[in-house]
Amino acid sequence: MTGGERLRSKVAIVTGGSSGIGAETARQFAAQGAFVLVADVEELAGESVVAEIADAGGRASFSMLDVVDEAQWQTLVGVMLDQHGRLDVLANIAGVTGRAPPQSVDGERKPGGTKITEQTLDVWNRVMDVNATGSFLGTKHGARAMTLSGGGSIINISSIWGLVGSSASAAYHASKGAVRQLTKAAAVQCASDGVRVNAVYPGFVQTPMTQAAHASEAVSRERIAATPLGRFGTPYDVAMGCVYLASDEAAWVTGSELVIDGGFVAR
Repeated sequence: MTGGERLRSKVAIVTGGSSGIGAETARQFAAQGAFVLVADVEELAGESVVAEIADAGGRASFSMLDVVDEAQWQTLVGVMLDQHGRLDVLANIAGVTGRAPPQSVDGERKPGGTKITEQTLDVWNRVMDVNATGSFLGTKHGARAMTLSGGGSIINISSIWGLVGSSASAAYHASKGAVRQLTKAAAVQCASDGVRVNAVYPGFVQTPMTQAAHASEAVSRERIAATPLGRFGTPYDVAMGCVYLASDEAAWVTGSELVIDGGFVAR
């Protein structure tokens, strides 16, 4: 981890903190001086991230959190206020794709993205629950806590697929579009309380969530070819954008769209 003091003395929650972008964001928040609560449904992986942070000299703890359960949000935020007296940063990173497992077609693995005409209601509801409702609940209870402690920064993870369409996964697109508009509405509504709300839009990033799709050589080639900078993103690329939005350097930034995609949507 690269050390610094950009988030010195801040208290942060990172959902989806057990892997991928969430885990790296937790690491980088801690490396910049924040106390980080890693929240996820994956306990062993989450505790491992906390151990990494501690080994690097940072401060962190783990808590189980199902982001679609409002009672769990209320308890989690209440504990943070009781133990630390404040909440400064919330990164809503937990998410699901809703994609089916990749299928083998003529010896080539194809991602299991679903056309809207084959989209099941069960998968639609699950993706919307985790990605959209989870971000709503985090924003709601995070903003309440930040109002009590003098303000703060909420960072919601949308996606390039919240900005443009593709050939599959309508539920994922809709959920990330909802996160986009949730962020803008919350930014306007919470500004007078000193709470900033921004969204990050990752492009094609190498994470456990994208591993199945990127196992297809054809899919990997297509995605890299569509990215002007010519490579997949890393969790670090996105995490450092979150560090900026969490920091006081972004004190006049709210309702913004930070696209971190290697140039994909600029084409």
